[in-house]
Amino acid sequence: MIQLDEIQKRLLSEVADLHTVPEGAYNIRSNSKSAGRQSTANIEITSKEDVSGLEIRIKPGTRNESVHIPVVMTESGLKEVVYNDFYIGDNADVVIIAGCGIDNCGNQDSQHDGVHRFFVGKNAKIKYVEKHYGSGDGKGKRILNPLTEVYQEENSSVTMEMVQIKGVDDTERKTVAKLDANAKLVVRERLMTHGEQTAISVYTVELNGKGSSADVVSRSVAKDDSYQKFDAKIIGNAECSGHTECDSIIMDNGRILAVPGLEANCVDASLVHEAAIGKIAGEQLIKLMTLGLTEQEAEEQIINGFLR
Repeated sequence: MIQLDEIQKRLLSEVADLHTVPEGAYNIRSNSKSAGRQSTANIEITSKEDVSGLEIRIKPGTRNESVHIPVVMTESGLKEVVYNDFYIGDNADVVIIAGCGIDNCGNQDSQHDGVHRFFVGKNAKIKYVEKHYGSGDGKGKRILNPLTEVYQEENSSVTMEMVQIKGVDDTERKTVAKLDANAKLVVRERLMTHGEQTAISVYTVELNGKGSSADVVSRSVAKDDSYQKFDAKIIGNAECSGHTECDSIIMDNGRILAVPGLEANCVDASLVHEAAIGKIAGEQLIKLMTLGLTEQEAEEQIINGFLR
């Protein structure tokens, strides 16, 4: 593994909770180059030959193992597109930690576009964590555009944590999922924007098999002059159940657009959507301020609890 500087180490800590070399399989990418890689007996990581990216193959029956594939960028003006494919064998149960951190102290935009495809075998179970983070005092933007595709076979389960709390100027997050019989998808998105940041989240989930289900929930906070759009569509093509929810706090001059969508193509499809956008309640602030907090400290406490 190549030596990382203190900024790169800090980014790794923010997006992957890594302070040392992780146990198990990993690939760490820094400024468009591999900073370190390790496969295990059950998880093989190889480079793609035709494009920049990885193939991660997890053997059937693999359990209690993890894969870390974080990306850090500290060069201003660097732009890249990376394609990662995950093949999760039948009956596997693993955790996958991704995420990207950009520190831009220059005047040029830095951008990472990650395309992740998950092919989840029968009865397999994965937890996928993707964190995005930006820092740096340069005028150049920090741009992250992830595209995630999920293909689930029968009785598989996928839980996704999609987190972006600080420092990303522009992001367009697209997620597409297709589920076979009795497959289950759970998405928990946590997002905060500030300044003049823009964040667009688009989900399209197809419930194609009998007994399949999806639960897509976004919690977000828009501060200052930032803008957010949450566009979630669940398509029921069989006897299935689907739920999408957007719960947002708006502050200052922030703007939020929630576009929940449901499409039922089967009489036995049960689909529900919810959306709520509002400001922090005055009584919540007053209650915390009576305990000795300033108004700003009270707002931060409420927001932290909301996004937890």
